[in-house]
Amino acid sequence: MSVQIVMNNQDIDRSLDRLSLEIVERNHGIENLAIIGIHTGGVFLAERIHRKITAHEQADVPQASLDITLYRDDWSLISQNPIVRQTNITFNVEGKNVVLVDDVIFTGRTIRAAMDAIMDYGRPRFIQLAVLVDRGGRELPIQPDYTGMTVRVSSNQRVDVLLAEKTGQDEVLVLDKPA
Repeated sequence: MSVQIVMNNQDIDRSLDRLSLEIVERNHGIENLAIIGIHTGGVFLAERIHRKITAHEQADVPQASLDITLYRDDWSLISQNPIVRQTNITFNVEGKNVVLVDDVIFTGRTIRAAMDAIMDYGRPRFIQLAVLVDRGGRELPIQPDYTGMTVRVSSNQRVDVLLAEKTGQDEVLVLDKPA
Protein backbone atom coordinates (compact mmCIF):
# COMPACT_ATOMS: atom_id res chain seq x y z
CA MET A 1 0.00 0.00 0.00
CA SER A 2 1.33 3.40 -0.97
CA VAL A 3 1.24 6.12 1.72
CA GLN A 4 2.17 9.73 1.06
CA ILE A 5 2.38 12.34 3.84
CA VAL A 6 1.05 15.59 2.32
CA MET A 7 0.90 17.64 5.54
CA ASN A 8 2.79 17.26 8.80
CA ASN A 9 2.01 18.86 12.17
CA GLN A 10 3.78 22.11 11.25
CA ASP A 11 1.93 22.33 7.91
CA ILE A 12 -1.41 21.78 9.65
CA ASP A 13 -0.70 24.39 12.33
CA ARG A 14 0.47 26.93 9.73
CA SER A 15 -2.66 26.30 7.65
CA LEU A 16 -4.91 26.77 10.68
CA ASP A 17 -3.11 30.02 11.52
CA ARG A 18 -3.79 31.27 7.99
CA LEU A 19 -7.40 30.05 7.93
CA SER A 20 -8.09 31.75 11.28
CA LEU A 21 -6.75 35.08 10.06
CA GLU A 22 -8.63 34.80 6.75
CA ILE A 23 -11.88 34.08 8.59
CA VAL A 24 -11.49 37.20 10.75
CA GLU A 25 -10.44 39.32 7.78
CA ARG A 26 -13.25 38.23 5.44
CA ASN A 27 -15.83 38.72 8.19
CA HIS A 28 -14.45 42.18 9.10
CA GLY A 29 -13.74 41.09 12.64
CA ILE A 30 -15.54 38.71 14.96
CA GLU A 31 -18.87 40.44 15.51
CA ASN A 32 -21.66 37.91 14.88
CA LEU A 33 -19.07 35.22 14.03
CA ALA A 34 -19.66 31.60 15.11
CA ILE A 35 -17.49 28.54 14.46
CA ILE A 36 -19.20 25.13 14.10
CA GLY A 37 -17.23 21.92 13.65
CA ILE A 38 -18.71 18.87 11.93
CA HIS A 39 -18.19 15.56 13.78
CA THR A 40 -15.65 14.23 14.11
CA GLY A 41 -12.52 15.72 12.55
CA GLY A 42 -14.13 19.08 11.95
CA VAL A 43 -14.85 19.48 15.67
CA PHE A 44 -11.16 19.25 16.60
CA LEU A 45 -10.19 21.68 13.85
CA ALA A 46 -12.97 24.09 14.83
CA GLU A 47 -11.70 24.03 18.43
CA ARG A 48 -8.19 24.88 17.22
CA ILE A 49 -9.44 27.68 14.94
CA HIS A 50 -11.58 29.00 17.80
CA ARG A 51 -8.54 29.10 20.12
CA LYS A 52 -6.44 30.90 17.50
CA ILE A 53 -9.13 33.51 16.77
CA THR A 54 -9.81 34.04 20.48
CA ALA A 55 -6.10 34.51 21.21
CA HIS A 56 -5.53 36.83 18.24
CA GLU A 57 -8.64 38.95 18.78
CA GLN A 58 -8.54 38.74 22.60
CA ALA A 59 -12.27 38.06 22.61
CA ASP A 60 -14.35 34.90 22.62
CA VAL A 61 -16.30 33.66 19.60
CA PRO A 62 -19.18 31.18 19.95
CA GLN A 63 -18.07 27.67 19.02
CA ALA A 64 -20.10 24.49 18.64
CA SER A 65 -20.14 20.94 17.34
CA LEU A 66 -22.62 19.49 14.86
CA ASP A 67 -23.63 15.90 14.16
CA ILE A 68 -25.05 15.40 10.67
CA THR A 69 -25.52 11.62 10.72
CA LEU A 70 -29.31 11.60 10.38
CA TYR A 71 -29.24 14.44 7.82
CA ARG A 72 -27.08 12.48 5.37
CA ASP A 73 -28.78 11.26 2.22
CA ASP A 74 -26.75 8.04 2.39
CA TRP A 75 -26.89 7.13 6.10
CA SER A 76 -28.88 3.98 5.45
CA LEU A 77 -26.25 2.83 2.95
CA ILE A 78 -23.38 3.43 5.39
CA SER A 79 -24.80 1.48 8.34
CA GLN A 80 -28.00 -0.01 9.66
CA ASN A 81 -26.96 1.27 13.11
CA PRO A 82 -25.50 4.73 12.57
CA ILE A 83 -23.38 6.27 15.32
CA VAL A 84 -25.09 9.50 16.33
CA ARG A 85 -22.90 11.98 18.16
CA GLN A 86 -23.95 15.00 20.14
CA THR A 87 -24.75 18.33 18.54
CA ASN A 88 -23.77 21.06 20.96
CA ILE A 89 -25.04 24.43 19.72
CA THR A 90 -25.65 26.55 22.82
CA PHE A 91 -26.13 29.89 21.05
CA ASN A 92 -28.73 31.29 18.68
CA VAL A 93 -27.52 30.91 15.06
CA GLU A 94 -30.11 33.43 13.85
CA GLY A 95 -28.27 36.23 12.04
CA LYS A 96 -24.81 34.77 12.77
CA ASN A 97 -21.93 34.55 10.33
CA VAL A 98 -21.47 30.79 10.67
CA VAL A 99 -18.22 29.16 9.62
CA LEU A 100 -18.63 25.41 9.21
CA VAL A 101 -15.39 23.50 9.71
CA ASP A 102 -14.56 20.04 8.38
CA ASP A 103 -11.36 18.13 7.83
CA VAL A 104 -11.83 17.04 4.18
CA ILE A 105 -14.25 18.03 1.45
CA PHE A 106 -14.92 15.46 -1.25
CA THR A 107 -18.39 15.08 -2.76
CA GLY A 108 -20.05 17.96 -0.87
CA ARG A 109 -22.74 15.72 0.63
CA THR A 110 -21.53 16.13 4.22
CA ILE A 111 -21.67 19.91 3.87
CA ARG A 112 -25.18 19.79 2.36
CA ALA A 113 -26.29 17.71 5.33
CA ALA A 114 -24.59 20.14 7.74
CA MET A 115 -26.40 23.12 6.19
CA ASP A 116 -29.73 21.29 6.57
CA ALA A 117 -28.93 20.55 10.21
CA ILE A 118 -27.95 24.16 10.99
CA MET A 119 -31.20 25.45 9.49
CA ASP A 120 -33.06 23.46 12.16
CA TYR A 121 -31.43 25.81 14.70
CA GLY A 122 -32.34 29.05 12.91
CA ARG A 123 -31.39 31.09 9.89
CA PRO A 124 -27.80 32.32 9.91
CA ARG A 125 -26.90 35.52 8.08
CA PHE A 126 -24.66 33.32 5.95
CA ILE A 127 -22.73 30.08 6.10
CA GLN A 128 -19.10 29.81 5.06
CA LEU A 129 -17.00 26.65 4.84
CA ALA A 130 -13.45 26.08 6.09
CA VAL A 131 -11.70 22.79 5.33
CA LEU A 132 -8.21 21.57 5.99
CA VAL A 133 -8.08 19.54 2.75
CA ASP A 134 -9.99 19.88 -0.53
CA ARG A 135 -9.54 16.61 -2.41
CA GLY A 136 -11.78 17.50 -5.36
CA GLY A 137 -14.39 15.11 -6.77
CA ARG A 138 -17.51 17.17 -6.04
CA GLU A 139 -20.95 15.70 -6.75
CA LEU A 140 -22.73 18.84 -5.52
CA PRO A 141 -21.93 22.49 -6.34
CA ILE A 142 -20.40 23.21 -2.94
CA GLN A 143 -16.97 24.86 -2.60
CA PRO A 144 -14.98 25.85 0.50
CA ASP A 145 -14.43 29.51 1.31
CA TYR A 146 -11.23 28.70 3.20
CA THR A 147 -8.89 25.83 2.30
CA GLY A 148 -5.74 24.67 4.04
CA MET A 149 -4.54 22.55 1.10
CA THR A 150 -5.87 21.33 -2.22
CA VAL A 151 -4.71 17.88 -3.25
CA ARG A 152 -5.91 15.92 -6.24
CA VAL A 153 -6.23 12.21 -5.67
CA SER A 154 -7.44 9.44 -7.93
CA SER A 155 -10.62 7.47 -7.33
CA ASN A 156 -8.58 4.57 -5.95
CA GLN A 157 -7.03 6.75 -3.22
CA ARG A 158 -8.31 8.28 -0.01
CA VAL A 159 -7.26 11.18 2.22
CA ASP A 160 -6.87 10.51 5.94
CA VAL A 161 -6.54 13.40 8.38
CA LEU A 162 -4.91 12.28 11.61
CA LEU A 163 -5.33 14.72 14.48
CA ALA A 164 -3.54 14.64 17.83
CA GLU A 165 -6.84 14.81 19.74
CA LYS A 166 -7.79 11.39 18.36
CA THR A 167 -4.62 9.64 17.15
CA GLY A 168 -1.84 11.39 19.06
CA GLN A 169 -0.33 12.88 15.92
CA ASP A 170 -1.10 15.47 13.25
CA GLU A 171 -0.70 14.33 9.64
CA VAL A 172 -2.59 14.31 6.39
CA LEU A 173 -2.04 11.16 4.35
CA VAL A 174 -2.96 10.06 0.84
CA LEU A 175 -3.37 6.28 0.77
CA ASP A 176 -4.35 3.72 -1.80
CA LYS A 177 -7.76 2.20 -1.12
CA PRO A 178 -7.73 -1.54 -0.49
CA ALA A 179 -8.46 -3.54 -3.65
